[in-house]
Amino acid sequence: MRINVNNRPIETNADTLEVFVSELALPSGGTAVGVDGRIVPRTAWSEFKLEEGQNIVIIKAACGG
Repeated sequence: MRINVNNRPIETNADTLEVFVSELALPSGGTAVGVDGRIVPRTAWSEFKLEEGQNIVIIKAACGG
């Protein structure tokens, strides 16, 4: 399926947000994910079903000042 991640189209076979985040090899901490304008809590990633055309925003925390 095709989804948009940080304004870039991406093809994925992932069916849930948890599988998709795992495919991207994102760090386990300091990552927030929003889908269609709403933050999805990490505890809901395993049950959150991805759908064609969704807009996903990934935000990673950065250290520094």
